[in-house]
Amino acid sequence: MAVTRETLQLLDGMRIAVNGRVDAASERIILAWATAWNEIATEWQAAIDDLIEASSDGAWPSRAKVSRARRAQRALELTRAALLDLSRDLPVTVAQALPLMTADAADWSRRLAGSQYPPQAGGTLHIASTFDRAGEDALKAIVTRTTGRVHSTARPLSGQAERAMKATLIRGIAVGENPRTAAAQMLQRVEGAFNGGRNRALVIARTEMLDAYRAGALAQEKAMADILQGWQWGATLDNRTCPSCWSRHGTEHPLGTPGPEDHQQGRCVRLPLTKSWKDLGYPNVIEPPSLMPNAQAMFDRLPLEDQIAVMGKARLDLLRTGKTTWSDLATKRHTDGWRDSYAPTPVSALRATAKAAS
Repeated sequence: MAVTRETLQLLDGMRIAVNGRVDAASERIILAWATAWNEIATEWQAAIDDLIEASSDGAWPSRAKVSRARRAQRALELTRAALLDLSRDLPVTVAQALPLMTADAADWSRRLAGSQYPPQAGGTLHIASTFDRAGEDALKAIVTRTTGRVHSTARPLSGQAERAMKATLIRGIAVGENPRTAAAQMLQRVEGAFNGGRNRALVIARTEMLDAYRAGALAQEKAMADILQGWQWGATLDNRTCPSCWSRHGTEHPLGTPGPEDHQQGRCVRLPLTKSWKDLGYPNVIEPPSLMPNAQAMFDRLPLEDQIAVMGKARLDLLRTGKTTWSDLATKRHTDGWRDSYAPTPVSALRATAKAAS
């Protein structure tokens, strides 16, 4: 393999493209939730005003009174219907983006592989055009599978958000001497509980879309198996990236294995790695070394404030003193109902490992 400057440029372009599609879907989800809240906010304002009027001695009405309050129950009923609609719409929003995303993933994979050939091969676009393509059935299966997962994970959203809003309403607020301020604060808290469902919906959508993109890339790699030796984990090496992804960057994995198995909403990508130029049929062309950035070397060059932003002070101290190694920074964890994923190793676990080794 020869990861070239062009390969890295293509990798950056791929990140921009996939993030653009994910961001567009996220904006549609945010707009849908904002519209739904606007449609029920007036009813919630009226319900809160009624409850504040029913308060005595500056205390919020009891749980029993809240449960009997007609406007409050009406607000909850409207909210329940809105949340059900939003949870049903989420798989539709995601599914609309998936066919293009999986097709894009296959296209980028071909170009990334083509960029690793020697110049004598005729250029990236020419080489990429000669590769076998991922089958349409394989890409359609990814869309169907991902849509099904979003549907099943989105189903509990409405109930979770409704329970959070109801709990907020029952918990109440100290009315005090300024009922208008109390009402505004209470409405803000209820809206916050409502938007907790939106935030969970965004996590589901973004995570599943990114995983579908990686699955599309994997399908294309299988179609090019004769010219590939595996794939490499590629993280965005900036101060927004977690210690786990910094640690996993550059690791190489066998052809046909899924990944990167990063955390929810993770931005990491997979880079197909071609066989050596000799194995590709160019035995007399000198192959240069890979230009894939070394994560440790890049991290060491970061300003101290950026290093702390990535690692946190305690984790950075363990790393600097040699009590923690680079590979210790990532831990594979199991999550029921989802795939296994790598996440930052907790500082407490790193300290325990360091203590056991001393």
